[in-house]
Amino acid sequence: MKYGFLRPLKILGLALFAAVAPIGTSLVAPVIAQAQELKGGTLRVGLLADMTNYDPQQFSTVNFHLIKNLYDSLIEYTPEGEAIPSLATEWTINADNTSVTLKLRDDVTFASGGKFSSADVVATLEKAANPDLGKNVFGTMAIVKDWAAPDATTITINFKAPVPTKQITDLLQFMIPIEAAGIATVETVPAGTGAYLLADRAVGQSLTMKKNPNYWRDNEPILDEIVFTIFADDAAASAALESGSIDMVYGSTARNAVRLQDAGYQVVRGPGSLVQVFRINATRAPFTNEKFRQAFNYIMDREGMVKVAYAGLGTVVALPWAPASPAFDEAYTAEFAYNMDKAKELFAASGLSAAEMSDWKMLVYGNDEPGVVISQIVQSALAEAGINIELDVRQGAEYTDALLGGDFWATFGAVGNAQKFPSRMATNSIYRTAKNPVLKDPHPFPDYVAAIDKVNATSGPEDAVKAAYAELNRVLVTDSFAVPTNTVDTGLIVASDKLGGFTLDIDNLLVARTIGFK
Repeated sequence: MKYGFLRPLKILGLALFAAVAPIGTSLVAPVIAQAQELKGGTLRVGLLADMTNYDPQQFSTVNFHLIKNLYDSLIEYTPEGEAIPSLATEWTINADNTSVTLKLRDDVTFASGGKFSSADVVATLEKAANPDLGKNVFGTMAIVKDWAAPDATTITINFKAPVPTKQITDLLQFMIPIEAAGIATVETVPAGTGAYLLADRAVGQSLTMKKNPNYWRDNEPILDEIVFTIFADDAAASAALESGSIDMVYGSTARNAVRLQDAGYQVVRGPGSLVQVFRINATRAPFTNEKFRQAFNYIMDREGMVKVAYAGLGTVVALPWAPASPAFDEAYTAEFAYNMDKAKELFAASGLSAAEMSDWKMLVYGNDEPGVVISQIVQSALAEAGINIELDVRQGAEYTDALLGGDFWATFGAVGNAQKFPSRMATNSIYRTAKNPVLKDPHPFPDYVAAIDKVNATSGPEDAVKAAYAELNRVLVTDSFAVPTNTVDTGLIVASDKLGGFTLDIDNLLVARTIGFK
């Protein structure tokens, strides 16, 4: 199968908007502005958290404002999930789905001025396949056997077994080329082909990007400069937007987005929902006890969480999939609905004493208002069950370091790739099958690892594929090292009406190259 398209990666210059509103209110279609009507200038953006580093394989939500502005992917997805070209102009999957060959653009340069070629893709693949360096991309590379680059604009990736087409395009979309010469220093120095260049950064305060004058897409980017300012919370960022000192908030909370929409601001919702997950460190007591962990499937008041913490913007789920995922199963939502009696039964069946069940703290991201609220909801439910715990509230990098280092008993954290090929879930830290920063190696749940491997290896009849998904779903609720609660609109954009040209990204990353002033 050969895939190639003539149009570039953009939505034909259109400003795309998706409105949000509380349940029960009507939506008014916004005005669409043509790209040629938009002007450049300096865009001032409010953020609620600082970045971790410039490595695009560190696919953390706090980096979502950087990744698609400093880098480009091999291919992209439209908001509807159609694979379209980016740095790869076309790709051909062989007859038995055991390899894919890509043709690369020959007119692209990196921020350093170096010419983009297949050697950079090879270096990127080598990094991704390294368990110590691949970070969030390492799990996705599990299907890859090897690769070859016969010339500067061609690369073939071979797989260990036949791979479903969607899984192949997911890999290509997730693969963001890093300049070979910059891989060793990519955490501190960006090394991408993106529409913007890093100009300045004040840790914990701000970051400035300037227009890349040598960017390969015609007439992009529109803006001359983007200044990101980090605010302590959404209330402060929203106040700055309302006062006119910033033009946009990226990563707004649902409650503030709904309020500001009612006040006349634009709200942009992308297609890339995350799933909020109660992450459990099953290597620490009392969470080493399976029955104790399983009780958390029932103690989550998911409906209340969506209503109170997310202003109704979200879908209740009991599995780590958005409803668009092929592995989504609505029956689990009913089976694991809030049930205090069932939770108490499992707590009792654990054989743990009340003191043992209370001997832990819940890590909470203090910068995330919804995360604080849902943590308090769980704390209250546990108290009703006779389990009294403390909340360990941390801010900024202190929380991020604990989360990514597995230094916690349990915490809420959203996971991505919820609408893509199911095993993409394993790119998230809590779900990694190897080099898991929380559960460590060897992985304590071999049934889960086997279920992921089976999903990756099953590309035959539809019944066999569905059976693999079903097996994975049952293992997830049995092992219960992560308990999903609801979908989350990550990367919510609240913006002044003087902005246009928003491009919707499948992962809700900020794509600023098409944004401009009306």
